[in-house]
Amino acid sequence: MSCGCKCRKNKNESPISFRLHLLLIIIGLIIWWLLYRDLPQLSNFITYILFAVPKNTHLGASLSFFFYDTPKVLMLLILVVYLVGLLRSFVTPAKTRRILVGKNEFIGNILAALFGIVTPFCSCSAVPLFIGLVTAGIPLGVTFSFLISAPMVNEIALVLLYGLLGWKIAAIYLLTGVAIAIIAGFVIGRLHMEKYIADWVHKLNQDQLQQDQFTKNFNLSDRMHFAWQAVREIVGKVWIYMIIGIGVGAAIHGYVPQNLMAHVMGKGAWWSVPLAILIGIPIYSNVAGVIPVVEALLGKGAALGTVLAFMMSVIALSLPEMMILRRVLKPRLIYTFICVVSLGILLVGYLFNWVV
Repeated sequence: MSCGCKCRKNKNESPISFRLHLLLIIIGLIIWWLLYRDLPQLSNFITYILFAVPKNTHLGASLSFFFYDTPKVLMLLILVVYLVGLLRSFVTPAKTRRILVGKNEFIGNILAALFGIVTPFCSCSAVPLFIGLVTAGIPLGVTFSFLISAPMVNEIALVLLYGLLGWKIAAIYLLTGVAIAIIAGFVIGRLHMEKYIADWVHKLNQDQLQQDQFTKNFNLSDRMHFAWQAVREIVGKVWIYMIIGIGVGAAIHGYVPQNLMAHVMGKGAWWSVPLAILIGIPIYSNVAGVIPVVEALLGKGAALGTVLAFMMSVIALSLPEMMILRRVLKPRLIYTFICVVSLGILLVGYLFNWVV
């Protein structure tokens, strides 16, 4: 994640300045919480009083969903990206690479999947760091564990799922997503397909230490600016997909009959899980855009496993990611990646449709 800030380095921050910045963070969190707490009342006011939409109507249900989820998802997105931006001013891609180099391969799969959780990358922006990991000499399977985990099981997904659907579904998503990343990376590593990496990748120089040099002497003010730049960059890229996703979710919530969704994506339809994966792959979205749709699908009676399979395929197997990976990987390795990850998602879908 580029920063673009021109913070002064090699300077000391006075105790007064440090306390002032800390106070600003605390005040900001208090204001955030007060606004977040009153979102249901705000949604009802806009829908039923300001717009005078009759209650107990399809339109009212859709608009209430939209005006509640839009500020909620946006506020969660801003908060988590800001906090992770602060974290990333300490933990840089170069440091991540140094930690992963030289580890036992399976331990490396686990560490790479866990690092993927705390890196706020979409599927496309994770590819450059994937290239850096490959050129650093890290085993291919370990790099794939990161490539799968970074977009699919990131902190944004977890916070949004927790805020919208509760801690149980967030925990299920975390555990299954990390398991897919670890196992799929390990399997790909065992296949020894390094020869299917594009030749130009092997010729890259190992030169990703710039961010380490840039951020190592930051004070709190610099790190706050770095984090705010991250908010502007990431939220600026995803807000339109978030609005579209919430709009789709609102339409499903207000107008789609519950029995229809239960029939199409319910437990009883054995074909619903593979169909959900096939539908999800060509959809280009991100976690902020797809989770409101997931919320609406579950509210209409869709099975948890089927919905999880849909969400994972949208985030981890998007067509734009495959197109970018085609510049890095040869077709056979891309097909292997798609098949291994799809199989993992398929098993997760059937497992939770059977258990839950």
